[in-house]
Amino acid sequence: MEIISFDPKYTEEFRLLNEAWLKKYFVVEPYDSELLSKCEEFIIKPGGFIFFVKIDETIVGTAAFIYVSKGIYELGKMAVDPTFQGQKIGQKLLKHMLVFADKHHWNKIILYSSKLLKNALYIYQKNGFIEVPLEKNLPYERADIKMELNLK
Repeated sequence: MEIISFDPKYTEEFRLLNEAWLKKYFVVEPYDSELLSKCEEFIIKPGGFIFFVKIDETIVGTAAFIYVSKGIYELGKMAVDPTFQGQKIGQKLLKHMLVFADKHHWNKIILYSSKLLKNALYIYQKNGFIEVPLEKNLPYERADIKMELNLK
């Protein structure tokens, strides 16, 4: 297993992995479609990061840091191919991303999720994320919980 940084040749895998996950649990919302179909334009160019998990030559997982403001990023678009789930790939990817954020001296990571995703919420809490109040006009209709990890 190897975790690699964004490469435009994996743009389609980024979209497909995330759309499959969203369709399994929710729906692909307009904001999702925009980010997923134009990830370089809407995530990378504004200052965000995308990571991929590669096993042999196959991309089996992905996640992104979406730039919010100086030192603050949203953790999102995390998905693992269902045939590779149960191997702690998502947890290893999250650990990699937290080390990356720490090395860059960021202040905070936020995320939006759903209380339906109990396993994911447990992993976030295990890694130090705490629930904070949701603001109005959320970017995702499915979000009913916001969490953050203060890095300072």
